[in-house]
Amino acid sequence: MAKIRKQYALDYHANGRPGKIEVIPTKPYSTQRDLTLAYSPGVAEPCLEIAEDKANAYKYTAKGNLVAVISNGTAVLGLGDIGPEASKPVMEGKGLLFKIFADIDVFDIEVDASDPDLFIQTVKAIAPTFGGINLEDIKAPEAFEIERRLKEELDIPIMHDDQHGTAIISSAALINALELAKKDIKKVKIVVVGAGAAAFSCCKLYLALGAKKENIFMYDSKGLLSAVRKDMDEHKEFFAVHKKDVKLVDAMKKADVFLGLSKGGLISKDMIKSMPKNPIVFALANPEPEISYDDATSVRKDIIMATGRSDHPNQVNNVLGFPFIFRGALDVRATAINEAMKLAAVHAIANLAKEQVPEEVNEAYNEKNISFGKDQIIPKPMDPRLITAVSPAVAKAAMDSGVAQFNIEDWDEYEFELKKRLGLDNKVVDTLTTKAVNNPQRVVFAEADNYKILKAAQLAKDEGYAIPILLGRKAKILDLIAENEIELEDVEIIDPKDEEQRAKRKAYGLEFFEKRKRKGVTLFEAEKLMRERNYFGSMMVEKGEADCMISGITRNYKDVIRPALHVVGTQEGVDKVAGMYIMSTKRGPLVLADTTVNIDPTAEELAEITNLVAKKVRRLNIHPRIALLSYSNFGSATGKDSEKMSKAVKIINERYPTLIVDGEIQANFALNNDLLMEKFAFSDLANKSVNTLIFPNLASGNIAYKLLQEMGDDVDAIGPILVGMKKSIHVLQLGSTVREILNMVKIAVVDAQIK
Repeated sequence: MAKIRKQYALDYHANGRPGKIEVIPTKPYSTQRDLTLAYSPGVAEPCLEIAEDKANAYKYTAKGNLVAVISNGTAVLGLGDIGPEASKPVMEGKGLLFKIFADIDVFDIEVDASDPDLFIQTVKAIAPTFGGINLEDIKAPEAFEIERRLKEELDIPIMHDDQHGTAIISSAALINALELAKKDIKKVKIVVVGAGAAAFSCCKLYLALGAKKENIFMYDSKGLLSAVRKDMDEHKEFFAVHKKDVKLVDAMKKADVFLGLSKGGLISKDMIKSMPKNPIVFALANPEPEISYDDATSVRKDIIMATGRSDHPNQVNNVLGFPFIFRGALDVRATAINEAMKLAAVHAIANLAKEQVPEEVNEAYNEKNISFGKDQIIPKPMDPRLITAVSPAVAKAAMDSGVAQFNIEDWDEYEFELKKRLGLDNKVVDTLTTKAVNNPQRVVFAEADNYKILKAAQLAKDEGYAIPILLGRKAKILDLIAENEIELEDVEIIDPKDEEQRAKRKAYGLEFFEKRKRKGVTLFEAEKLMRERNYFGSMMVEKGEADCMISGITRNYKDVIRPALHVVGTQEGVDKVAGMYIMSTKRGPLVLADTTVNIDPTAEELAEITNLVAKKVRRLNIHPRIALLSYSNFGSATGKDSEKMSKAVKIINERYPTLIVDGEIQANFALNNDLLMEKFAFSDLANKSVNTLIFPNLASGNIAYKLLQEMGDDVDAIGPILVGMKKSIHVLQLGSTVREILNMVKIAVVDAQIK
């Protein structure tokens, strides 16, 4: 798992606008008329409609897509009772997950009320604001009473995710694990270590799936919940069905299933060895499981195991459930989240794990063929199909069980709307990160005497997707590391000018001379050039002593790309490299090319650039739909650029007929499908949602991406990405931020994996 340093976590939350979430308007507000509609006097009209019928709040306000994440801070993560203020970062984080996974808006509410009655009263008083309530980090046993009463007294969906989230995901995993183990849930013995809210909810859901209470052995810190105990509350007494005490070590000998919801290190290898054939082990304590994955699998080859960790198969992660459960509940205006809806989510998640995995999921996790089996009993958290599998199942269960106030008639249309609202092709950075972490590469940082480069190198190393190699003056680099408390221990530092590198410079120079001797380069000049970091670093990549190189934060673009082209060169059959940017926007990723390399490409060159960009875009799991831009629409104006772009489209259609491409076309028509359909419905781009723009020259492309980057607060720029190079070398913008450098490192690592 990625190493998280204290200061990085604090900086993440404090830098820029403090916190992780904000409220933004969804309606126009730039004119006086807009403001009179938004507030007085126009706002009176929807107020009166709602006063007449409260259900109209779903029509005229954000209620139907708004969830309250509410806590009193009495059981925050593993930190305990730290108070409502200290729980706020967690609640904001939960709000962020709701938004990115299911497009649900959240207000986080931290209530200073440890008394259950006061807490319940407070939540009831604010409930009209929300379409649903997610209770979070409330200690047991008060949590049970709070949830029970709120569900009885309110008519909106309510769920305590700490209880039910783990229950739903582990139940899905259990269904599939039992199928693989060829065991009957009605007969299996289940040992549970931990007797808190999550354990009770898990076991009650297992009972709903067919497990027998007499086959469940639940342990708390004092031992087995049994009839001989006199120190238990009503929730523990529910599972205290055994008439005598049984030691954990003895119970494990008959356990078909182990569920751990306690703390690390409680289960030994010998206990796992003693379990019957095909044992199922869910060791879910975090960050350290009750027994480590490596220890458990080392003694039982027939084990089916899940943990709460992301670095092992079968991560039981609540994010597989709660965003999509609330999405389905909100979309039918459910008055509750009932057992039928939870079971529907369980079966939807379990069934999804058995379906053929899309290629983008295989690629994201650096696997060739993820398929149902011991290492895939539940879907991966990054599986984009979760929302279209779980939310419709929950919505349908709400309708069938009578708690829905709105019926979905067209399920195909609903699935389309789910994909559209989430922007499923807008997960570029997530996909890059997952791919990079699954197969880290050696990255040369050619400007390591720069604070931002060193910071990025440390973060990339900590997060596990890069093995940094630092180029520059060693003394200066070490001074910067010490001065800024950057931890880059055991990282190789190379000064190409140092006497220690003399032999390597000579060898590199000789090889470079052989490449360029008919290009006017002498052997003396070749060896001299190897003292420059961009030449030296490029040669490291060329020789296979590194996998990729990042440079450019302090150098002009041409000063970095020239050495790369001279040393590494282009892919076979490629005459022109090009530069592209990915602009991550609310409408999805938008690819712009060529933005950095070719000043005035010909129609032939544009056709080649378009094909190169399309290949790169596909590797990022985006299906390219390409517009060749101009000031003209399909011959509406003449001129050099419009004619060039029109000719390029003809060449592309002849050479690369499978590409979805058209032009020449103006940018507004390319990006506005309604406008395109109204005027040019014949276009191959009509109803295609363009995501890739090819510019006629460097000036237009460069200006466009810089305008978008600076003017769009919600636009994240990834680039410039070089396409057409033989090996992975990428050039930063002058003055790139640490975040931008890290995005480029991920691009470089994934590029190196492919090449």
